[in-house]
This record gives sequence, C-alpha cells and structure tokens, in this order.
Amino acid sequence: MGIFDFIGSIFKPAADLVDNLHTSDEERLELQKQMMKIQTDLHAKLLEYETKLMEAQSSIITAEANSQSWIARNWRPITMLTFLVLVVLSSLGVLGVHVHEEFWTILKIGLGGYVIGRSAEKIVPQVFKKHEMAAKG
Repeated sequence: MGIFDFIGSIFKPAADLVDNLHTSDEERLELQKQMMKIQTDLHAKLLEYETKLMEAQSSIITAEANSQSWIARNWRPITMLTFLVLVVLSSLGVLGVHVHEEFWTILKIGLGGYVIGRSAEKIVPQVFKKHEMAAKG
C-alpha cells in the first residue's frame, strides 16, 4: 500500500459518514469539499517533503561526485559494484551461501541514489544556463 492509498484510507470512513448524514445536499457537499481540501493539502505537503528529501539526497551524491578526494568520489560505485557482484554470484550458486534479501534493497537504494545524483549533476547546470539566458533576453 502506497502512502497516498494510506492517506485515502484514513479519510474514507469520514467520507462515508458524510455520505450517510441526514442533512441537506448543500451541507453534505460542503463537508465533502472541506474533507477533499484537507486530503489534497496533505498530499501536497507529502509531495513537498518527498521533493526536499530527493533534493537533499541528490546534493549529497553530487558533492561526493565533485569531490577532489578519490575515495569520496568512488566509494559509492565501488560499494554498489561489490553488492552487485555478491548478488549475481549468489544467484548463480557460485558463493555456496545465499545472500540476504537486504542486499537487494541496499543495491536498489544505492544505485537509485547514484543515478539520481549523477542525473542531477548533468541536468542542473543546463537548467541554470537556460534560466540565465532567458533572464538576459
């Protein structure tokens, strides 16, 4: 269940209650409108939070990629390649032991963060360049 489904499930009992109230149609519609606004505002706050979280993660990865230190630039790719090799070898039965499910999770999070950071590193300068050109003329 996604977070938006969860939020919807929180509001569903109240929405059902409003539908079953013995009030005028106008009062019922006003209550439904207010509940929908609250739910929409909650979704907007959640999206804002997720955006800020992704921006923070992206800035960390971008800072690592732009670092002058070799180890700071390369620790994430080396770690992810190590996990990838372990998962592949385990899947092929070469290791003789089965790696934990968490290895997949770490691999997904690490590679996903790396891809987002590297993409932001390439896209952000182009966006700023276009914004500066638009501001000039």
